[in-house]
Amino acid sequence: QVQIMESGGGLVQAGGSLRLSCAASGLAFDEEAMGWFRQAPGKEREGVACINWSGASTKYADSVKGRFTVSRDNAKNSLYLQMNSLKPEDTAMYYCAARRMYGYCEDSRPKPDEFYYWGQGTRVTVSS
Repeated sequence: QVQIMESGGGLVQAGGSLRLSCAASGLAFDEEAMGWFRQAPGKEREGVACINWSGASTKYADSVKGRFTVSRDNAKNSLYLQMNSLKPEDTAMYYCAARRMYGYCEDSRPKPDEFYYWGQGTRVTVSS
């Protein structure tokens, strides 16, 4: 069945960078919109970024615009999130997710209930 697995999280100092990766299998990766989400302690899960099936269109939460970049490599069934200029408030579990038989992002930042398949998460900690 569908498997989604994130990697690349870790501990980084404020101002630093991390690159998260997401490997997907068991679905038509190049037909699905993909998203990155995060959940900090005591907070609701929030959308970080969305990328449409081809990679031609992306959406970002206002809080990460200009700092994070989502990309995909359909030949490798992989999704990426380049995170630069990290801030302590970026500390969270980061999740990779796929829509179900739908290849597009909505006009605003992605919402968790728009996505069906989820990975287990990778932890990002940004120290001050």
